Amino acid sequence: KGVVGKFVEFYGPGLDYLSLEDQATIANMAPEYGATCGFFPVDADTLTYLETSGRDADRVALVKAYSEAQGMYRTTESPDPLFTDSLSLDLTTVVPSLSGPKRPQDRVSLVDAAPKFAEAMKDLAGGRKERTALPESKGESRFVDEGATGVDDIPEEASLPVRGEQYGLNDGHVVIAAITSCTNTSNPNVLIAAGLVARKARAKGLTSKPWVKTSLAPGSQVVTDYLNAAGLSADLDALGFNLVGYGCTTCIGNSGPLPEAISECINANDLVAASVLSGNRNFEGRVNPDVRANYLASPPLVVAYAIAGTMHKNLATDPLGTGSDGKPVYLKDIWPTNQEIADIVRTVITPKMFLGRYSDVFKGDENWQAIAVDGGETYRWNSSSTYVQNPPYFEGLTMEPAPVTDIQEARVLSLFLDSITTDHISPAGSFKAGTPAGKYLVERQVAPKDFNSYGARRGNHEVMMRGTFANIRIKNQMVPGVEGGFTKGPTGEVMPMYDAAMAYQKSNTPLVIFAGKEYGTGSSRDWAAKGTRLLGVRAVIAQSFERIHRSNLIGMGVLPLQFAEGESWQTLKLDGTETVSIEGLTTLTPRSTVKVKIVRADGRIEEISTRCRIDTVNELEYYQHGGILHYVLRNLVAA
Repeated sequence: KGVVGKFVEFYGPGLDYLSLEDQATIANMAPEYGATCGFFPVDADTLTYLETSGRDADRVALVKAYSEAQGMYRTTESPDPLFTDSLSLDLTTVVPSLSGPKRPQDRVSLVDAAPKFAEAMKDLAGGRKERTALPESKGESRFVDEGATGVDDIPEEASLPVRGEQYGLNDGHVVIAAITSCTNTSNPNVLIAAGLVARKARAKGLTSKPWVKTSLAPGSQVVTDYLNAAGLSADLDALGFNLVGYGCTTCIGNSGPLPEAISECINANDLVAASVLSGNRNFEGRVNPDVRANYLASPPLVVAYAIAGTMHKNLATDPLGTGSDGKPVYLKDIWPTNQEIADIVRTVITPKMFLGRYSDVFKGDENWQAIAVDGGETYRWNSSSTYVQNPPYFEGLTMEPAPVTDIQEARVLSLFLDSITTDHISPAGSFKAGTPAGKYLVERQVAPKDFNSYGARRGNHEVMMRGTFANIRIKNQMVPGVEGGFTKGPTGEVMPMYDAAMAYQKSNTPLVIFAGKEYGTGSSRDWAAKGTRLLGVRAVIAQSFERIHRSNLIGMGVLPLQFAEGESWQTLKLDGTETVSIEGLTTLTPRSTVKVKIVRADGRIEEISTRCRIDTVNELEYYQHGGILHYVLRNLVAA
């Protein structure tokens, strides 16, 4: 349909059959379907949830009274609202699904997951040569020893040996199965369902495959309370889904490294390993550097894939494994009914749980309380910290903004194809010692084991700048055939984008980026725009932009320009050796035509017309101030 920039409200008789938790999950996934927001009407289930989660009775009464007064309280007799446009969905057509292997919008039915993975292999393998024979491995057995491990579903001839283990790996093996703290893990129905799948699987003698790294990281301590109350924590633990903490983990790359021998096997044989997680982001390079295929699934399906251990099984029809009685066990044998789930939810979840956990939520544990603080109105920067540094956004700031000037003789930092996401742009996940960020930390005596992740070091711009455009799967077409954050520097040598950007900054040379369609899709991540600006990029010229990232670029003083219809850097036959000048910025107006002059390496000059994607007067004012940070600070001082 296309709902970018739209408010999506769900309505109709189907709401009678969707729990409040399911509605909240769907509403909160608005970024996945591209809308500004998604929401459901307030109804009796909403009030029940507020009561169950410990809200004050007066607040619950106010919500009901306000909703009724506004005509927004829904009952089965309520008339449907009037909308600008509408879509219909028959809930009986909804089937169990996953999303992957690269983007959250790429839905695949559970019954089609195995064949669709096989279809995706050519792209995922990245041009890898076909194997004519299995490689030898240090004198060890080349195949799975089925008798020693009980692995009965991975063909011998399809397995490559893992050092020191009695099992093998190949393309499609699931090496990470994680129940994470993202959107659908806030839904107790699916958490209870995951626990019941684990309980039923355990009762039948099934367990997770030994090559699968499993974890449970809910977003709330209340989840632990109700899993414990239901007796399901022990069942999840038995399948390896032990509690590892609360908050973002696997879906932002914080799953930690795979076991060394598994990582070694994957990389030595260029395998396409898979992860299955209950998050809402699966962009390339985000989950784990050793894992190329990433699927989003509900928590109970995560448990099922941990048991299956491979994407090659059709979980809808194939047995997950063999039970302790020697009989095959199918997903339908361990899948709980809606009634089983509802009975436990009603029994174990109480207002007392929420009140107990959140009445003093800001107090923190003993580690938080032990942090020494000086107090005061301003933060005292520690110049030796590798986690928090004073960012340079306000260096040289004057009370009055300097006039906007044209961009003269900029160089090209990168040429991108379609669907470059904020995960390609923004620093995310783990990084290695040989990267610019890793070198920075090593120079400051930080051992690789203590690098942590980009997300943990987001308060240090020096680390984050070095991680911008450093995604291991990003492809800059200036260096065709090279995967990762590389480009050509001032003299034409291939180097990391950060190093090239710093080299250009030494000569005060501005930078531009050319891209295809849907530039900046994915999460609204501030560092995708911050890092771009700190690298010295003055403009991004693309065929189209994701709405929020376009706005964020303007907020950091980066100019978004859109090619004319049918035009692209490919039709212009650009290769990155060009210099680019952008003129008329002193008289810029929203959505005006902007001239871009391209000078090729052989001296030929070409001028194109682009559309300024500063769409509003407010956005223009932010840009003229050098970004929204400067705009806000000047207004605060003036006030």
